[in-house]
Amino acid sequence: MYIPKVFNVTDKAEILSFIQGNSFGQLISLVDGKIFSSHLPFVFCEQNQTLLCHLAKKNPQWQHIEGQEILVTFQGPHDYVSASWYCSPGVPTWNYQSVHLYGNAKIITEKEKLRHIVNGITKIYESGQEKPWQAVYKDALLEAIVGIEINISDIQCKYKLSQNRPEQDRLKIIEEHNKRGSFELSKASKNQL
Repeated sequence: MYIPKVFNVTDKAEILSFIQGNSFGQLISLVDGKIFSSHLPFVFCEQNQTLLCHLAKKNPQWQHIEGQEILVTFQGPHDYVSASWYCSPGVPTWNYQSVHLYGNAKIITEKEKLRHIVNGITKIYESGQEKPWQAVYKDALLEAIVGIEINISDIQCKYKLSQNRPEQDRLKIIEEHNKRGSFELSKASKNQL
């Protein structure tokens, strides 16, 4: 990913927080020589620097992914920036937050490891429910999926939030994003002031 220095984020705690808050990403690899992408929820394991996810066995991506260097992308809030919002000359652009993770993929087919992956994902997303569903995955369901473990080799994080603009412009952009309902982007932009 192209990251000008002003937009580069290297703080590990910040990156982890971003991944946890935006954990529905894209698993990108090659299938028969073509770029292939699956949209999936991921679990980041900080202790061993891995990502976990699962694919349906009917998805051809898993049959080609073992040992490949793959890319996983996560995107946060984003929105258009009009040049009319600036107090100084400039051009329209787009503000956004994203993380790219590179690593090598390993297939997981053992039922207990698969159960661990789907239970972990379920626990994360059920935790916000009023009455969390208790995960009970029968063996037949586990036989219909494969797990993917990605050993992370590189993490890139970019917050393009108008940090290259004068503060007066940045404050106006935050105000305009709030008017448009881009509250999370406004909040992220305020944190970069």
